[in-house]
Amino acid sequence: MTATGAMNRKFVHWAAVHFLWPGFTAEDLYSMNKVLNESDMPPLWVVRDMTRHLKLLRRKKDVLLPTRRGREFLVNPQAFFDVVATDYLYSYVHATEREEKVRARLRWWRMFLNLLNIKAREGCTPMDVVKILYPDLAPLSHTEMTIEAWELKSDLQYGVLRRLCWLGLLYEAREGLTLFQDGSFHKTPLWSACLQLESDTQSDIGVH
Repeated sequence: MTATGAMNRKFVHWAAVHFLWPGFTAEDLYSMNKVLNESDMPPLWVVRDMTRHLKLLRRKKDVLLPTRRGREFLVNPQAFFDVVATDYLYSYVHATEREEKVRARLRWWRMFLNLLNIKAREGCTPMDVVKILYPDLAPLSHTEMTIEAWELKSDLQYGVLRRLCWLGLLYEAREGLTLFQDGSFHKTPLWSACLQLESDTQSDIGVH
């Protein structure tokens, strides 16, 4: 670690090469930065925050070492999945978010999961989901939707969809898209292995 407590560049480079986060691969990150600091790799913030919150690592001088619980995690990481997933989905506050917003979202998670359980079978974009949640916006043109629903889409994309992707429950199909275009989100096999929802037998969902 650096003197200020950040991950050093050598470790950030290692993480970029080995983590393989969608949208944050070494190729993606080095296309924008000649060298990588911890602040250049948002997924690393989450990993570090969660390992600290779950007491998996402890700091000793300029290095992070696994705690007893951390060593248990290394031996049997799947046993910790429910704890990690629950904390990350429902209570983790990213550096770009406010705690009040995360708390306010808590009451809507079951609806989000049931909606995506159906719509992500064939794939859906963030704007598709916004139109379902806010049907009054559906008749608007693409340009009008972009203006009117920008904040709603952003909250959904980063507060819900990205968290599910980073847990491995969803993936975003982005082939042939530019940086500013939204892909369609699909369920991974891990979704059905981890979740049992009321909508498992439904073909469509109504939001009221």
